[in-house]
Amino acid sequence: MAQTFELTAGEAVATVDLDGGKLASMRVGDLELLVTDGTKSSRWGSFPMVPWCGRLAHGKLAWEGTVHQLPVTSPPHANHGRGYLQPWTRVDDTTIRTDLGEPWPFGGHVIQRFEIVERALTITLEVHADSRAFPAMVGWHPWFRRRLARGESAELDFEASSTYVTNDEMIPTGLLVPPPAGPWDHCFTGFFETPTIRWPGALTLDLTSTLDHWVIFNRPDDSLCVEPQSGPPNEPNMPDARCAKPGEPVRGSMTWYWTHD
Repeated sequence: MAQTFELTAGEAVATVDLDGGKLASMRVGDLELLVTDGTKSSRWGSFPMVPWCGRLAHGKLAWEGTVHQLPVTSPPHANHGRGYLQPWTRVDDTTIRTDLGEPWPFGGHVIQRFEIVERALTITLEVHADSRAFPAMVGWHPWFRRRLARGESAELDFEASSTYVTNDEMIPTGLLVPPPAGPWDHCFTGFFETPTIRWPGALTLDLTSTLDHWVIFNRPDDSLCVEPQSGPPNEPNMPDARCAKPGEPVRGSMTWYWTHD
């Protein structure tokens, strides 16, 4: 069975990879927007972050009096959930699914849907609890190219009120402060304007989401990451962590809108 499939609209072509459930390529005409290969699966494409986003401190998840140890994928933490490490199956032309099994201790499943039109791509994620409630997050981790096939280097614009203070292991402390000057590897909230990436002379990409947190990682020279997610890293270990419950999934969506310069 094919591991990838394409969705097209006008000049846009989105390639979905069932290995990890990621958007492996996003082309608009002759322009590839994403990094399309890397040394590990979490370093390229645009992959779903489920059932948690970002760093889970030391891979430990405390829930209902039990501490569960999950594999440490980016020492010393467990990064970006399990979805990008699993095979997905195609449910229909636009929908894929993966079941949450070991080492995730609570079961459940994830649904991801893709909708492409002439100038926009929308992706939706749902984390479902099958028989018991558990802490859950949804989000995406896109790796955008700094330079496209033409035009100038990427420029990122956004405006947010707050960023999370982190400890020396990059885990949020819960304290919010005004955003510092970049470059960033930070989680922001309180957005006045959602992010825009401009490649002058090529393309402008506006990113929107139903989710209210964004991680901005723009330290690499060749790429930048603009990541919508449902909460800050390590949220499943926080007292007010949101939960997926039977019949009440945690869900969110993001949409990319593009225009040519």
